[in-house]
Amino acid sequence: MTEMLWRCMAVLLLAGVLAGCGSLATRQASPSTPVHSTTEPAVETARLAVLDTLPAWSFQGRVAISKGRNGGNGRIDWQQRGDAYQVSLAAPVTRQSWQLSGGAGQVVRLDGLEGGPRSGADAGELLLQATGWDIPVAQLAAWVRGMRAADAVAPAYQGYDIAGLPRVLEQDGWRIDYLDWYPQDAQRPALPRRIEAVNGDAKVRLIVDEWSMGGQ
Repeated sequence: MTEMLWRCMAVLLLAGVLAGCGSLATRQASPSTPVHSTTEPAVETARLAVLDTLPAWSFQGRVAISKGRNGGNGRIDWQQRGDAYQVSLAAPVTRQSWQLSGGAGQVVRLDGLEGGPRSGADAGELLLQATGWDIPVAQLAAWVRGMRAADAVAPAYQGYDIAGLPRVLEQDGWRIDYLDWYPQDAQRPALPRRIEAVNGDAKVRLIVDEWSMGGQ
């Protein structure tokens, strides 16, 4: 699962949060920043080069998911150490929690589902069987950091804002809008603060409260 985030977050919340949460958060997105360029700027090339040197990273934040009229929201904690990952989700209102863990060549385990944990060789298939939702798990770890998913089809479209950072990415049927960014600092390159992803009537909103890079 080295690049495993999108299906994971969407599916887990749809699987668990739908069971306990009633309505999707109604926070309004800021006006969209227009695309300034469709050619990768030098500042983005440099940002990606730094990210490639940081295989250990984590973030904590808030996520809201909707699928048609169904939806839910909760907290997310993502820990990545090379190919190994652990994603924890919690719905504060219902006090339910779920955890997905695995890595390259490892058995994927999903805990917190009614009926006990489930495991399998492929996270996407495991989540599909457990929840009925088919979401691109393998891409999310890249998308959440503002990167193209390397093991997916080439992006249909990619645009950058006036600062040279990703503004929109279309890949594997999903449109990912990067609505806000944390600026570069001494410990990390620029990283997304607020993301919205849409595929048909499925929508995922993510607000990252804190990033940690390089095992900090």
